[in-house]
Amino acid sequence: MNEGWKQKINEFTDYLKIEKAVSAHTIEAYTDDIGKLQTYLAEFHPGIRPIDVTSSMIEDFFIRIGKTAIKARSQARLLSGIRAFYKFLLMDNEINDNPADMIDHPKTGVTLPDVLTVEEIDMLLAAIDLSKKEGQRNKALLETMYSCGLRVSEAVSLHLSDVYPKEGFVRVKGKGSKERLIPINDKALHEINRYLPDRTKTNVAKNYEDILFLNRRGKPLTRVMVFTIIRRLAELADIQKHVSPHTFRHSFATHLIERGADLRAIQEMLGHESITTTEIYTHMDRSFLRQTIIEYHPRSKASRKIHD
Repeated sequence: MNEGWKQKINEFTDYLKIEKAVSAHTIEAYTDDIGKLQTYLAEFHPGIRPIDVTSSMIEDFFIRIGKTAIKARSQARLLSGIRAFYKFLLMDNEINDNPADMIDHPKTGVTLPDVLTVEEIDMLLAAIDLSKKEGQRNKALLETMYSCGLRVSEAVSLHLSDVYPKEGFVRVKGKGSKERLIPINDKALHEINRYLPDRTKTNVAKNYEDILFLNRRGKPLTRVMVFTIIRRLAELADIQKHVSPHTFRHSFATHLIERGADLRAIQEMLGHESITTTEIYTHMDRSFLRQTIIEYHPRSKASRKIHD
């Protein structure tokens, strides 16, 4: 390994260790990933510096890797390591753009979480003990997550001032601090209103006065706590599926797809940058999609009967 690569890799590993507090195992994996790329470049582009590597060079590297016995999942992890390295160089102003960003992830197959039916969501919510102090809070929280398709991180950081009941929207700050407005249904707003009197009785901790969902100490709920709440309710409702906070988000999107909602509207509500991310939900109900085509495609007999 030439000195130019060695220096940049050392700076990168120092950054991971000191600033990001990454584990030694992960640092070793990243170093190995970059080492594989550097070995390839040393053979086909001898003497090239890490800051001069182009997207086409990295693409050629992965084409070559793709012809080997390395599995797609391992290739995807390899790409993540290389992207992280160039993201560091970009952040350090060594390069103007990340050459690895344009490389497609190898197809590893999409594993989606279980989906709850509407009836199962009702069962889970019915399992909440409203006689307990946190009961109404939990009901308001879960109704909001299902109504808006929120990530758990978005739900626990939601502010009182982010809820616009008259307009029927909530303002959410998602990944990359990007804000979006999401419609919220009357049921979720009703449960929030029922929770607010309990919230006013809470001794709110300093700096958390505007957080909507609070724990008993007046601080925001943690992600782990939301996981625990949902898991316990699923057990009480005797739901055998693997249920997590993301199940509510996934069920939100799937139920909208099943009822014919526009895919781009769902993309906006979920905060997906790419429509291809949202498209993974369309495979969930093939029978619905088939029926939609039968009813609306101009070549379909059923469609012609409807429109004749």
